[in-house]
Amino acid sequence: MSSPSSPTPVSSTPSSSNNPEHASQQTTNPGASSTDFDISEEYGTARKNLPPAGIVAICVAVVAVIAAGYALTHRAHPLSSGSIDDVVAVPVSGQDMVMVAINVSLQNNSEKPSWIHTIQASLDTGSNKLSDDATPAVDAQRYFQAFPELKQHAQKLLTAETRINPGERLSGTIVVSFPVTAEVFNSRKSLSVTVAPYNEVPVVMTK
Repeated sequence: MSSPSSPTPVSSTPSSSNNPEHASQQTTNPGASSTDFDISEEYGTARKNLPPAGIVAICVAVVAVIAAGYALTHRAHPLSSGSIDDVVAVPVSGQDMVMVAINVSLQNNSEKPSWIHTIQASLDTGSNKLSDDATPAVDAQRYFQAFPELKQHAQKLLTAETRINPGERLSGTIVVSFPVTAEVFNSRKSLSVTVAPYNEVPVVMTK
């Protein structure tokens, strides 16, 4: 009969995981040197990456000067010119209002025909500014009948959609009204007529 096998002896040496001294040696190494990590050095800073403020200011100033020069030299100019030739004002009886007939001349300085889009007159009395669109031809004829003096220097009525051929000089009359007395109108600071052709810079005439 065979004898029972002897039990395997258990080692009395403690494992490294249960040995505090061994764990201390693993986690602490007096001979190792620490390394400082600065994220600003990794990605840089505005002070290091941007040029000096003086250079930036000079560049901005140069760009501004160039932009201003370009705007002045490439600014749109009227393709036509004109003048106010004659003004006749007639007071409306019983009202603080005047009917005004204004003769203007327009010169098309471009190589293409132009068509008048709008016509407007503006009055600066010195204390107030007023404006009125040119009266349609049908109404202007009625005003000529009601106020014969208004027609004394009148020419062909100048209206919207009038065509001005290249190089042509065109003269005509517009009729407007302002809610002021004849005395205020006659002592005016200025009277302007603005003719705006289609797709062009308006022509402003002042007298």
